Amino acid sequence: MRACVPLIVAMLCGLAWADLYSAPDSCHGRCWEAFDKHHPCHCNARCREFGNCCEDFESLCGHEGFSHSSDAITKEELRSISEKIYRADTNKAQKEDIILNSQNRIPPSETRDQVDRCPEPLFTYVNEKLFSKPTYAAFINLLNNYQRATGRGEHFTAQQLAEQDTFLREIMSTAVMKTLYGFLHQQNRYSSEQEFVDDLKNMWFGLYSRGSEEGDSSGFEHVFSGEVKKGKVTGFHWIRFYMQEKEGLVDYYSHIYDGPWDSYPDVLAMQFNWDGYYKEVGSAFIGSSPEFEFALYSLCFIARPGRVCSLSLGGHPLAIQTYTWDKSTYGNGKKYIATAYVVSSTQ
Repeated sequence: MRACVPLIVAMLCGLAWADLYSAPDSCHGRCWEAFDKHHPCHCNARCREFGNCCEDFESLCGHEGFSHSSDAITKEELRSISEKIYRADTNKAQKEDIILNSQNRIPPSETRDQVDRCPEPLFTYVNEKLFSKPTYAAFINLLNNYQRATGRGEHFTAQQLAEQDTFLREIMSTAVMKTLYGFLHQQNRYSSEQEFVDDLKNMWFGLYSRGSEEGDSSGFEHVFSGEVKKGKVTGFHWIRFYMQEKEGLVDYYSHIYDGPWDSYPDVLAMQFNWDGYYKEVGSAFIGSSPEFEFALYSLCFIARPGRVCSLSLGGHPLAIQTYTWDKSTYGNGKKYIATAYVVSSTQ
């Protein structure tokens, strides 16, 4: 007998038609599949978020998933993948690369006093050979591309746009980001690495308006480079802090929390003054590679947008809070990163 062919002959072969073909406008046989832009509707983990699920998604796939699409990644899976990312961070600072002088610790109730309780700089020494590593160098090149005050529109040059691409290319070559992508691909969040990179570029570098002028902010500027709005500082990466402190533009005031890690990356919740603007308190990773922090924040924004994200690093619990920017979107209704930051530990 000739090989089975569609429909009528398929029935003679003892195969159900549904096993041979899944309609593009139905979720039959497609529950939690990888995103495919060629389909008119979708059945993946984020279709509820983007409002493009097939009509029968709930009836066919709802029992296989969770009450909210972001919950498709469990707390246990988040803790497992964060530990893998932690172990993969081979570019992090070693103990001998950084000497901190954290000085006075104060209770959280005193952070509004705006009193400098630490006369000496936070960083006594940093091995600047770290900054010649490709991901560090690419990251540092991005830090001077922004106007720190909200309400002043950002206008990127061709070179600055190329620097964004260079940074993404360099971090994607690391074990940290390959580990993250492999996990998200396995979770059917992204069907290809290029799709993942394109989404990272939009969610982190896409511009939106926090002030009076269009396109004056982005997730990357707000979280890593630092911004000033209404006289208050938001964000700051440890490399940014060190470089600004070295130039005399940052004055370290005190800290309220020092993480339990006895190696890098560590976490320090501190207050400081940035060239006349006060940071009441902010938790920051210390000694991590740029790709490590970028990976954890991206993971949490994708898995727990707008919520607390429970992770584990070196056997110690840690939580990250993310928020979405709800006033504008990109692509098919996707949300930009409004902010992401460490909130110390969680149960």
